[in-house]
Amino acid sequence: MDHLHRMSLFRSEAAAFEKAVRHAFDLGGPAPQVPSCPGWSVCDLVGHLGGVHRYLVHVLRERLATPPDPAGLGLPQAPADPEALTEWFAEGARELGELLGELGPDTRVWTWSDEQTSGFWLRMQLIELAVHRWDAQSVTGTPAPLDPALAADAVTQTFEVMAPARRSWQAAPVGRGERYRFRRTDGPESWTVVFTPDRVLPEPGSTAPADVEVAGPAPDLALFLWQRLPATGLRVTGDAALLPYYFTLVPPV
Repeated sequence: MDHLHRMSLFRSEAAAFEKAVRHAFDLGGPAPQVPSCPGWSVCDLVGHLGGVHRYLVHVLRERLATPPDPAGLGLPQAPADPEALTEWFAEGARELGELLGELGPDTRVWTWSDEQTSGFWLRMQLIELAVHRWDAQSVTGTPAPLDPALAADAVTQTFEVMAPARRSWQAAPVGRGERYRFRRTDGPESWTVVFTPDRVLPEPGSTAPADVEVAGPAPDLALFLWQRLPATGLRVTGDAALLPYYFTLVPPV
């Protein structure tokens, strides 16, 4: 997926998130809870995403080479009023999108990953925005699936970026050669990953036997890996008892 395609999806996902939030607030009464984010209300969801966007606007605008001190940022607080909060989100998403468009994918900037580019932040924030759009839509009804190409990229990014990071951020058991395969049924891709004692090792195109294989449409695979959907709607073969252990090897943030 190239930069322009990601930028287009970022804008459309931001608009869909804003629309979903407005529908949720139209229910009236206290801010509704988000079923897929236990303990979070819609206000918490909007505040989280809007805060992340403003943090990254600062990082990108200043071309920071090291992480900023959050205590010294002085970022504006999220408003309490639902209408003002929704506008606050839209403003931050618009500003971040414009800045990512101006910088392109190759501007050198700090990230928490080995990849120190503005393109990393666009890829990461597009995926996070799409998942949280799904969260917001789940408040008032059946959420729309992720874009298939975006979902496939989110699965790839999980094994390239998120799984190693999550294992390094939190205590996780040593890998003992567990091999997981995730097979897309709405496209040609499959993803195989092995947990060695010190690495999360993707095996592109692997045909080696896997301990467990999970098959389904790319949007469902992505949402499963983001712990938004259970495995019940997916086809699981091999050692099904090993599948829940994936989230022990890759602890949630």
